[in-house]
Amino acid sequence: MTFDGVEIPEWLTTLAKASEAVDPNELSRFLPPDDPSVRKSAVLILLADGNDGPEVLLTERAWTLRKHAGQMAFPGGGVDPEDGIGDEGLVRTALREAEEETGLDPAGVVPFAVWPALWVPVSNFGVSPVLAWWREPSPVAVVDPAEVASVHTVPLRALADPANRISCLHPSGFTGPAFTIGDLYIWGFTAGLLDKLLLLGGWARDWDPSVVVPLPDRLVEAAWRSEGRRPEDVRRLTAIEHDLGRSMGEEPEGVE
Repeated sequence: MTFDGVEIPEWLTTLAKASEAVDPNELSRFLPPDDPSVRKSAVLILLADGNDGPEVLLTERAWTLRKHAGQMAFPGGGVDPEDGIGDEGLVRTALREAEEETGLDPAGVVPFAVWPALWVPVSNFGVSPVLAWWREPSPVAVVDPAEVASVHTVPLRALADPANRISCLHPSGFTGPAFTIGDLYIWGFTAGLLDKLLLLGGWARDWDPSVVVPLPDRLVEAAWRSEGRRPEDVRRLTAIEHDLGRSMGEEPEGVE
């Protein structure tokens, strides 16, 4: 069907309509402050009709990166001047970054919505999610190992499965939604967006947010390193977080 001048399949209609007037406060409690130091960026939430129903493209960030090392993420990055301004510029940013990270062919991608910018405090990015239909899926893989460790297409059915849904304890002390699918542990900003994507797209299923599973040690260590902690502090804080995570029984407080 045609939605706002863009032809998309029926299974995306609910999400497209909900994205027309989505409230940024419904997506995250972290919104970009009115500060010129906040860097604009965009991520690509790319949806395809896979063998097991709708699926989404995710990357695992390289473990050597200074920020968000090892985390599962949507392809994306900072806006370059040549990308332009407005929603069109954000779309160009998301597509360019996805191509650079995964080898994606942008010609097979149909963007249909841009969500309001959200704030990632640890890196001071204002991130605008660009939603798109992968009309003609192309081969994807790691292009630059210094940026991306692996590339995945994950079925939304698996993300919505209550058996794969948990809450995780962030090193800052907050808890938020997370997903465990095979060896993948999806948490933080990406998990928060996936949680909202399932809700707005009509794919969400009831799950128990009181089930809190600690972050794997390697992810906790990476999170503390991104805060500029010294190696000895990283080891000590990792042990503390792991113990807290095992005993944590409080209700989740937010997305990240």
